[in-house]
Amino acid sequence: MRIIFGLVLLVGMALAGFAVQMTRGYLSTYQSELNHEKSLRQDVIKTEDIYVMTQRVSYGDAIEPDFVKLTQWPVNSMPKGVYRTEEELFPDGLDQPRIALRTIEAMEPLLAVKVTEPGEDAGVSSRLGKGMRAFAIRVDVSTGVSGFLRPGDKVDVYWTGSLPGRSSGEVTKLIEKSVPLVAVDQISDGERASPTIARTVTVEISPTQVASLAQAQSSGRLSLSLVGRNDDAVIGGVEIDQQTLLGIADVEQVIAPAARRICTVRTRKGAELVETPIPCSD
Repeated sequence: MRIIFGLVLLVGMALAGFAVQMTRGYLSTYQSELNHEKSLRQDVIKTEDIYVMTQRVSYGDAIEPDFVKLTQWPVNSMPKGVYRTEEELFPDGLDQPRIALRTIEAMEPLLAVKVTEPGEDAGVSSRLGKGMRAFAIRVDVSTGVSGFLRPGDKVDVYWTGSLPGRSSGEVTKLIEKSVPLVAVDQISDGERASPTIARTVTVEISPTQVASLAQAQSSGRLSLSLVGRNDDAVIGGVEIDQQTLLGIADVEQVIAPAARRICTVRTRKGAELVETPIPCSD
């Protein structure tokens, strides 16, 4: 009987030890899974709801409610000027939609720089920055970069004319650098692909630059030079005249010294006339 009791005790102790080990293993696994879940929660990217396009729109198209939807966007890569609520996007109601200023692709965030204010058209005035003015420059096929200018490009402006007090002919000088274009003729759509021989281009400049270009346009000829989109080089003063272009050095004018003045007194000695030099009184 004692032997049976001892065997039962041993079996019970073995089962208890096995149960403890199983419980420890389960708790260890549970804690490991819990720690893994916590680490995953820490790696979750924080997002916010913003409006994106549901379809492609082009320049001049109205932004309709059916063209947009709210979607989650990562906060750490949030662009500036997004719209988060319907009140922000349509503050004046659906009767005053915003107009696209450029092509916006499907699933692209809707940004303030790509649309007009509610009820505004997509004209030049909607593209001007605060304190800036639009100024038209007359161009042709030679001065307008052969018609390859588009709204959104940047150009350097050169002036050619005669400078007062200089006898070296006409001079060409860089007067404005990297001026943005807002329209070509009456077209402010920067998405057009075909080149057009324009008669005027409209640039975005400050009031002081307006006065400078107006004076330059009335006193000479203006030419444009297209600037590369990623060109941020700093250009110094550029000025070329005819002598510099042809490599002609300036010739110094040699002024001969004035001849010395000699004063004389004439006296007659008999039949002979004698001249005697004397100091000049003046």
